[in-house]
Amino acid sequence: MFFMFDGKAEEAMNFYTSLFDQSEIISITRYGANEDGEEGKVKHATFSLCGQEFMCIDSSVKHEFTFTPAISLYVKCDTEDEIDRLFEKLTQDGAVLMPLQAYPFSQKFCWVVDKFGVSWQLSLAKS
Repeated sequence: MFFMFDGKAEEAMNFYTSLFDQSEIISITRYGANEDGEEGKVKHATFSLCGQEFMCIDSSVKHEFTFTPAISLYVKCDTEDEIDRLFEKLTQDGAVLMPLQAYPFSQKFCWVVDKFGVSWQLSLAKS
């Protein structure tokens, strides 16, 4: 998966890697002086969440579009504590699309959009 941010790629990576175990920022290349993007911003980066690798950039071009809930990251949480913690962190300055509760397809589930506009579906794994 590839994320295109508008100047907040590094902040988003730091936030996401702080939430999940086995997560890290693997590499960052930054825009230099006299390049298309803002100097110091992320030209290209790779990070992992729970061992799954992702890429991101700070776009050097301003776009009229951003992220959409039509695509979301799906996370199976092992414990209620984990899903509750992720729900709390991901909804800070974000939005709740489906509240954290029981649904016919999951004993505990939510669909949220974080402060960067990225959509997440969190589901408690069956015990």
